[in-house]
Amino acid sequence: MEKIRVMVVDDHEMVRRGICSYLETEDDLEVVGQADSGQTAFDMALQLRPDVILMDLIMEDGTGIDATRGIKQELPNVQIIILTSYIDESLIFPALEAGALSYILKTSNADEIVDAIRLAVKKEAVIEPKVATKMLAKMRDTDGHHAHNDLTARELEVLKLIGEGKTNQEIAEELFIGIKTVKTHVSNVLSKLGVEDRTKAAVYAHRHKLV
Repeated sequence: MEKIRVMVVDDHEMVRRGICSYLETEDDLEVVGQADSGQTAFDMALQLRPDVILMDLIMEDGTGIDATRGIKQELPNVQIIILTSYIDESLIFPALEAGALSYILKTSNADEIVDAIRLAVKKEAVIEPKVATKMLAKMRDTDGHHAHNDLTARELEVLKLIGEGKTNQEIAEELFIGIKTVKTHVSNVLSKLGVEDRTKAAVYAHRHKLV
């Protein structure tokens, strides 16, 4: 089994070592590098090319947002999970706009962090509920048009299941369709809603009370 290559970025040594120690107990994960700053993270990412990066936000050399943006520009296939103690809007939205896939808190338990890593390689996002609430409050319709009205009946079903937090595999099993068909429906849903990822689609579904 090919292991998921993970890099951990945090300027607190004990926190960083603790995370790495736990990840290394998982058979399908391999910690390939540790960085204590945004610049070091950028340099190491280019060299090591990990599959997933756990990125702290607030570090001595600034935020992890610039590092996230730089890494995604150079290595768009690397998935970045923000792991932080902060749920400030001034950090959440810039981090996601910079290219982070997921946003979770350091109060998450170890298994939740591992699950987020495994989902990241499938390009499936995990957003801390408190963060999702802030995203929900910020999203506003500008013209009163409801984009979900343009969805087919099947696409609307898929959107509702995305809103329930279902993975592609779970959607396939519930609707009795193939995983490739699910991926096609998800792609169509994102395109018609005008959102970048399934996290924003889930927020949309909740905001419009489709779930």
